[in-house]
Amino acid sequence: MGAAAVAGAGASGAQCCCLGCGGKGGRRADPCGLLCLLLTYLSVGYADYVVLEHVLLQPGFRGSLWCPFHAVAFNFIVVMLLACHTRAVFADPGMVPLPDTALDFSDLRSSNSALHKSSQDWTVCNRCETYRPPRAHHCRICHRCVRRMDHHCPWINNCVGELNQKYFIQFLFYTGLASLYAMGLVLTTWLWPADKGSAVKAEGAEGGVSGNRSQIAHRIILLVESILFGLFVTVIFYDQLVSIITDETPIEQLRNRLLKKAHQEVSHTRKPKIALLREVFGRDFVVC
Repeated sequence: MGAAAVAGAGASGAQCCCLGCGGKGGRRADPCGLLCLLLTYLSVGYADYVVLEHVLLQPGFRGSLWCPFHAVAFNFIVVMLLACHTRAVFADPGMVPLPDTALDFSDLRSSNSALHKSSQDWTVCNRCETYRPPRAHHCRICHRCVRRMDHHCPWINNCVGELNQKYFIQFLFYTGLASLYAMGLVLTTWLWPADKGSAVKAEGAEGGVSGNRSQIAHRIILLVESILFGLFVTVIFYDQLVSIITDETPIEQLRNRLLKKAHQEVSHTRKPKIALLREVFGRDFVVC
C-alpha cells in the first residue's frame, strides 16, 4: 500500500501543480500577508506617483528629453516588478497534493514495508496525512507541504518553493532596481538641477513656496522608502542566491547545523553551481 501511495502521489504531483493553493486543503487567508500585499502595491504606486509628479514633471526636468526617457524606463521597471510579484503570489510554490482518501500508516511500523524498500527519502507529514517527496516541508501558514520550501513570505502572501522561487527572485531584483533608480532621480534633482532659473521662478510664483515644500517632503519620503526597501530586498536577494548555489534551503541549513551540533553525519551531494541556477531559472541564456 505504501509503495502504491508513493507512486500515486509522485505521478499526480505534476497534474496537481496547476491547482495551486485553491484546491482541496489550499492555503488559508493570512491577515499579515494580505496587509503586506496592500502595503507593497501602495508603496510601488506612491513611488511611481512621486517620480512622475514631483520629480520628472517639475521645472528643469519637464522640458528636457530626459523626462520621457526616465518616465518610460522607470515605469517599465515598475511593470516588470508588478508582473513578477503577481506571478509569485498566484503561482503554485510546489504544494504536495493531498490524497483523495485517508492513508493507512500502519505499514510504516513494519521495517520491511514497501515504502522503505521503494523510496527511503520519502517522509510522512502527520499534519497533511500524506506522503511527501524529499526536501518537502510543511508550512504552518499555508497548512500544506511544499516541495523544496524556502520560507513563507508575507510580502507575496505565499510560500517560496520549487515552482515560484524564480518569480520571487525576479521580484526582488526589480524592486531593488526600482529603489536604486528612484534614489538616483531624487539625488540628481537635488545635486545637479537641470534648470536652476526655472526652479527659482517656480519658487517665486504664487503658491510656489508651499509647493516646493510639498515636493521636498515627497522626495524625502521617497528617498527613505527607497533606501529601506532597497537594503531589505538586497539582503534577501543575496540570501536567495546563496541558498541556490549551496543547494540548501534555510530549513535545511538549520537542520544541518543541529545535526552537526549533535555530531551526526550530514549527507549532501554538491552539484555544479550553474546546474543549480538552471534548476531554478531554466536553461535559457544565463543572463536572461
